[in-house]
Amino acid sequence: MQEVVSFTQFVKEEIVALDFTPEHLRAILSAFIRINGSLNFSNKNESLIIRTENAKIAKFIYSSIEKVYGLVPHFSYTRMMNFKKRISYNVIIDTEADYILGDLEIDFLEGKIHKNIINNDDMIAGYLTGGFLASGSVNSPEKSNYHLEIALNDENYAKWFARLFVKYHGGQFNAKIVKRRNQFVVYIKRSDQIADFLILVGATDSALKFEDVRIERDFSNNLNRLSNLDTANYAKTSSAAQEQLLDIKIIDTVLGLKNVMNLKQRELMKLRLENDDASYQQLADLLSNKLETKISRSNVAHLFRAIHEMAEHYKEAYYDKQ
Repeated sequence: MQEVVSFTQFVKEEIVALDFTPEHLRAILSAFIRINGSLNFSNKNESLIIRTENAKIAKFIYSSIEKVYGLVPHFSYTRMMNFKKRISYNVIIDTEADYILGDLEIDFLEGKIHKNIINNDDMIAGYLTGGFLASGSVNSPEKSNYHLEIALNDENYAKWFARLFVKYHGGQFNAKIVKRRNQFVVYIKRSDQIADFLILVGATDSALKFEDVRIERDFSNNLNRLSNLDTANYAKTSSAAQEQLLDIKIIDTVLGLKNVMNLKQRELMKLRLENDDASYQQLADLLSNKLETKISRSNVAHLFRAIHEMAEHYKEAYYDKQ
């Protein structure tokens, strides 16, 4: 059976297929390694281990390090024996780990994001891209709620990361933070901002797909809402018409419609008898044509109130006749 690709995976694999400049890659690597990297000390040797569960992202990180620093990292993987039996891919840097961490302004013990790695919009976009590749996810637009998030392990770092959305001048984002178990999740929920974020990180095909599905789904929902509204309005009109028909029957039985002195009331009652499912606006148009004068929807409503009061006056006599 072919594995179904999630929308998050679709977005991330579009991103890693792009061709970034070395400077842009530095910002991506800085965020990705800060989130998914760790230092390992063994036999007085220090190595930097960068983990991901996506093979294409692992290949992208591997080639990016090679492109930016001219180093050839080691590569390994670990099969995690859990329910899904997932694989963790490891990109390992055995030499010059300190130099790379310094160049990328990474301090695993400090939550602050150094200004040198986010000193313009392109670098901010790169850093947000790296963060999303490392621990981000986005709901499919086919789902009922829109949600894009990046899960982080440090509260102070999450606050700095959220500020990048505000600092970025190429768009307007309202990023918030929520604590979920042991993580601090930076998220955005507005559909237009999610689409803008996808464009920001270079996933333009994903953004188009997101917008197409969202617009189609919202259009369908709007049609359903309009249909429900029409049904409710029809039910309301039908119920009101039945009450009006009873009022007219009472008046006709006791007084006789021909004896109703008010011309507009008399002609409106005749029209209601002939058009038992007509709306107030339709009745207003019919009455306007018949009397050759402008009758508004509100005039019809006022006339029906007067007719109801008249029926209430004759109700007792009507039931005495039954």
